[in-house]
Amino acid sequence: MEQANRLTMDVSGTINVTDSAAVCDAVVAILKRRYPDVDFQLIPRLYVDFAALYAGSLDGFLPCDTAYHDIQHVLDVSLAMARLIDGYDASHSRSQQLGPELALVGIIVALFHDSGYIRRSGETGVQHGAEFTKTHVSRSALFMAEYLPTVGRSDLVELVGKLVHFTGYEYQLDQIDLSDPKHRILGNLAGTSDVIAQMADPAYLEKCRDRLFAEFELGGITRQQLSDGTEHVVYESPQDLLLKTPEFIKGTIRNRLDGHFNGLYRCVEAHFGGANLYMDALERNCSHLENLIAEDNPALLNSLSLRP
Repeated sequence: MEQANRLTMDVSGTINVTDSAAVCDAVVAILKRRYPDVDFQLIPRLYVDFAALYAGSLDGFLPCDTAYHDIQHVLDVSLAMARLIDGYDASHSRSQQLGPELALVGIIVALFHDSGYIRRSGETGVQHGAEFTKTHVSRSALFMAEYLPTVGRSDLVELVGKLVHFTGYEYQLDQIDLSDPKHRILGNLAGTSDVIAQMADPAYLEKCRDRLFAEFELGGITRQQLSDGTEHVVYESPQDLLLKTPEFIKGTIRNRLDGHFNGLYRCVEAHFGGANLYMDALERNCSHLENLIAEDNPALLNSLSLRP
């Protein structure tokens, strides 16, 4: 596969995750195979509206201007979510399965989990969507609360407003009130899909350096005000972010994927017939970066390509 094409493809190398129609077709095919008697007619509408939102052609919204949290990232997450749900239900008894209705809910959450980065027309005092980094998940819940009634699913507003917070850090996950254990499983799958899709991206390391650091700066993440009034520098530069990325990846696996999300990334193995393409690619990215850092040559981290 040519390098340029590789960067637009999912971890299996079969689906263009910059093409919303292609991802939609793949997601519907996955769900139809799992639930053959269910009509998922709403999903194509969701993808059309999602693409319009990110292009700036949905009334009341400006185009997406976050280069890291962009349309490719979200499409990749929605595909990962469909695969995780498929794998989960394939490996559980009928009574334990999530089923088609919760599968639809999961796709909605995955598809609009970063909608809060999108600026609204007429919003004043904000020049870039990344300025919403610390509050974008709550803004995503607000977007879905406004959007879902327009497609006849106002009944899902409360649930998706809770589940979307599994993709962020605004709330402690154990403080999210969910009465149905299956809803918590779905939230864990949403958080898992967000993590594994971005970290398995073949351009993940470059995107951290060239895109994510800039978003962090705009969002006030690179520096923190301590209680004593002093300032703590979290990330000094794009290169400093890269130097700290291996430990971030390992901590995310330990604390979120294996911790809060109960190792549900393994569900995708049932979908892929035993392989875990996401974790393989994620770990390959981490090892490659560790090798570059071990060479102790700052120029390597400034090079055009950081791809393994």
